[in-house]
This record gives sequence, C-alpha cells and structure tokens, in this order.
Amino acid sequence: MADQSITLKIAGKEYPLKASSPEMEQLMRIAAETINQKLAAYNARFPDKVLQDKLAFVTLNETIARLAAQKKCSALEAAMASLAAEEEAYLENKMKE
Repeated sequence: MADQSITLKIAGKEYPLKASSPEMEQLMRIAAETINQKLAAYNARFPDKVLQDKLAFVTLNETIARLAAQKKCSALEAAMASLAAEEEAYLENKMKE
C-alpha cells in the first residue's frame, strides 16, 4: 500500500506528513489532537509563557506517561511469565500423580 499524504495541524502550524496505513493515519491524528488539547490547557493556565515552554511541558508530560505505561507493561509481562511458569509446574506435578 502506498503512503497516504496527510496534513496535521499542531500548535497552529500545518505539517504535511505521510501515513503508512489507515491505522497509522488514525494514530497520527489522535496524537496531534492530544497535543493540541494539552497545549490548550497550558495556554489557559500559563498565558504569559512562550509557546516553546508550553510545548516542552506537553512533551515532558507525554513522555512521563509513556515511560510509566512501559514500566507497567514490563511488570505485567513479568507477572504473566511467573504465572505461566507456576501453571506449567502445577500441570507437570498433576501429570506425575
């Protein structure tokens, strides 16, 4: 499938981009909308701050959220592996009985 040309507006500026799939296009549009919503909240709270500062805090907060989600996923993967090992040990013991 050929890349789809799209235009996203972030912080009042338009960016021509390419999306490799409809799913990627949807993710890109949701990401741009999320950035703009968070930026609007910072604009309301800190009207005297420059755009660069507000975008830096949007980036910081989104990165913190991403890292927290990755940490949680890692913990869940470890718990799943532990449960799988326990299940396998249990089934092996049952087969020996």
